[in-house]
Amino acid sequence: MAKNNNGKMSREQAGKKGGKATARNHDQEFYEEIGQKGGEATAKNHDQEFFEEIGEKGGNARARQRNNNNNNSNNS
Repeated sequence: MAKNNNGKMSREQAGKKGGKATARNHDQEFYEEIGQKGGEATAKNHDQEFFEEIGEKGGNARARQRNNNNNNSNNS
């Protein structure tokens, strides 16, 4: 792993290393559980307007992706 100027790992490098270690040490059930907890915390801390906004953003992003895929297949 490349080191930065002072010989230490960057935050990005440390995060990647930690993520790989976590993946080796935990199974799918672990990720399902923390995902459930995160979803519950998000629901507790945000209102309906928040979910409407992120839903709209996701829908718009998906529409752009679909349009890009259609344009690329038409150009082939």
